[in-house]
Amino acid sequence: MGRGKFKGKPTGRRQFSTHEEMIAGTSARPRTFKKVEAEHEEDERSEESEEESEEDSDGETEKRKGTEGIIEIQNPNLVKPKNVKAKNVDIEKTTELSRREREEIEKQQAHERYMRLQEQGKTEQARKDLDRLALIRQQRAEAAKKREEEKAAKEQKKLEARK
Repeated sequence: MGRGKFKGKPTGRRQFSTHEEMIAGTSARPRTFKKVEAEHEEDERSEESEEESEEDSDGETEKRKGTEGIIEIQNPNLVKPKNVKAKNVDIEKTTELSRREREEIEKQQAHERYMRLQEQGKTEQARKDLDRLALIRQQRAEAAKKREEEKAAKEQKKLEARK
């Protein structure tokens, strides 16, 4: 039964599982999802058995795409992907940074140094800013003093006018 002016999708309505159903494991899944999940589990099992057999054999038997298996290519520019397993990773090995990464880090460090000097007032710009700030403070103090004098003069006139 349709609601509103729009038609429903031919695949049917969406059904959402509640939190309790998910915990209990009684949430309804579409049948196709179960099939896909079962195939995925089978693939994982076969991959695990292949990995175990690869560990036993020392020969390089890589799965090749397209015509690579037929034609031997000796390209010096070809970069082979390096798949390293977690147990074979060398933790102490330091990786070299690329030029861009190194320049970015140097730029950040230079900016931090500059900001530290700026806070201490040792840079040319900081000196100019401090001089300008001192001048503004002096002008404001003079203006406040002048206002106070004018206020006092006004009050004095009011008192004289009342007498």
